[in-house]
Amino acid sequence: MLNRIVPAPPHVSIIMPTFKQARFLRRAIDSLLTQSWGDWELIVVDDGSPDDTQAILAPFLDDPRMRYLRLDANQGLGRALNTGLDTSSGSLIAYLPSDDVWYRDHLTTMLDLFTRQPDLMLAYSGVRHHYNRSTPGQIDGEPLQLVQTMHRRTDDRWLERSELTTDDLERMLWSHLRASGLAAGTGLVTCEWVDHPGQRHKLLREPIGGINPYRLYCDVREPMRFHSTEGNFIDEVERFTRFRNRPDTPPAADGLKILLVGELAYNPERVLALEERGHQLFGLWMPNPYWYNYVGPLPFGHVRDLDVSTWQDDVRRIKPDLIYALLNWQAVPFARSVLEQNPGIPFVWHFKEGPFICLEHGCWEELIDLCTGADGFVASSPEMLEWFDTVLPGLSGTTPTLSLDGDLPKREWFDAIPSERISSRDGEIHTVVPGRPIGLHPETVAELAAEGVHLHFYGDFTHGQWKAWIERTRGLAPRHLHLHANVDQGCWVTEFSQYDAGWLHGFTSHNRGDIRRADWDDLNYPARIATLAAGGLPMIQKNNAGARVAIQALAQERDLSVFYSSIPDLASQLHETDRMDQIRDSVWRQRDEFTFDAHADELVAFFRSTIATASSRYARSVTTTHLAESSARDSSPNGIPALPPRETVPAS
Repeated sequence: MLNRIVPAPPHVSIIMPTFKQARFLRRAIDSLLTQSWGDWELIVVDDGSPDDTQAILAPFLDDPRMRYLRLDANQGLGRALNTGLDTSSGSLIAYLPSDDVWYRDHLTTMLDLFTRQPDLMLAYSGVRHHYNRSTPGQIDGEPLQLVQTMHRRTDDRWLERSELTTDDLERMLWSHLRASGLAAGTGLVTCEWVDHPGQRHKLLREPIGGINPYRLYCDVREPMRFHSTEGNFIDEVERFTRFRNRPDTPPAADGLKILLVGELAYNPERVLALEERGHQLFGLWMPNPYWYNYVGPLPFGHVRDLDVSTWQDDVRRIKPDLIYALLNWQAVPFARSVLEQNPGIPFVWHFKEGPFICLEHGCWEELIDLCTGADGFVASSPEMLEWFDTVLPGLSGTTPTLSLDGDLPKREWFDAIPSERISSRDGEIHTVVPGRPIGLHPETVAELAAEGVHLHFYGDFTHGQWKAWIERTRGLAPRHLHLHANVDQGCWVTEFSQYDAGWLHGFTSHNRGDIRRADWDDLNYPARIATLAAGGLPMIQKNNAGARVAIQALAQERDLSVFYSSIPDLASQLHETDRMDQIRDSVWRQRDEFTFDAHADELVAFFRSTIATASSRYARSVTTTHLAESSARDSSPNGIPALPPRETVPAS
């Protein structure tokens, strides 16, 4: 019997994760093939790429040192790396992402470090980055990057998407390796972390990337626990369990089929108030959402997504009753393109913010087309509707309109018992600002402190954007500025009800009562109104008497706010116990009005009215078109008329 020769395992196993990076692959693999050290195996893990990754790799796979593994669908970086680890055989592990590059002596110098330091667990090289910068070790402000690392084989594994999605590789694995052995660097720049728009950390980090751009890019169809190194922790698993796990609502006898188009902003689950009333929801999402603009696949379910490449065929098959396009300025170009290609479905455009940003970013023409081409127009405040009537004179007379804040939260988040107020324990006034402290300058906070008024500032992501403000304010009012982490909807009531009042945006209006002179501060309903209403808080805002200001008109009508002209004036009002209790009671009684559920029936009634109006116009258009088609048949050589315009194609 012949002795069977078993090849020795390769000294180094190299794992190459790849997703949608086919055009980078050749360069990365070439940088491996030209290494001065050749005792390696390469395991390429394709994380469900929809491009021609496999075809580009095929010629390289004749090399027996290379293997290709493909996951059926994208499962995240952690799963891809663990798949590679589980199939590797080397005693040392290195990483070469498909968009990065090694220089010729990278492996040699890394292996030399392990030879010289037997107790070494984790090694790293210097790295070139951001095109023409380099460092002999870790990049300032960044974790060690995959391309610059090598470590000994252990039982440790990378965090996977089911546990946490993050760009913090230290948290994903490096900290575990450091805990079990030494880490050291070569001090030599032997690789490049290639700078390009599709880098994973850019996709993940707010404000350019974030959870929603990542979701769409990777087609993530389950709720995530998400925390980038720039933003707040987001736990969609906890937040959306109550919605995701309930059964679909049976369609109502008169239920509508509603196609949501664009994005859903901060409080996406609000649309379930429509589904709970027996209406069927479908989704067609913008391709490049901002981090706070929710798009599908939605983490709470109950909305069926359409493929953007075949949506018109899907619409003809599904026959929706209405297209409901929304919400913020980023969705304007996409919503406009859907309006242009719409195969005859009544179309409602709901706009929250902001017309002035559309001017600044060059999508004003698309916005005007949406407002004039839609069968119904919804704006976030009455003042905004009135302002649009100055932009498009007669708009409200020719197009059905409605005023409704587009991003109100779901009613369930208001179901909690309020907490005891801090002031009842220490006798001092405590105010809160959830999000950016707009209009609160450090000197203003110092004035508040002099009056014995505290400011509690929520949002760790926001803190990062306001570092200089925080440092200066702490220097001026060290005992009266308090920083807190971000609070999700489920804790709004218990967390914010402990305060005496909450800050809306602080600004001085300059429109002098003329709506044409209004700016966005004048027209806007800030999202934090609902947050403060959930806790039953009186709302603090500047007294802009004589000006047209949406939040001022709303608060005066409903008795929601404390209006101040100076900080001593504000402090005096905050100490008027009876009056503050009166406002607090008023807010608490009306807080349900700041939920989407409270307005869902009104919105559906508007939908039905819009559909009826559009159908009536369609009926008149069909009569005219029928006559034109008859004439066209008589003169057409084959008797086939041209395609009718959008409004003449029936919705169902």
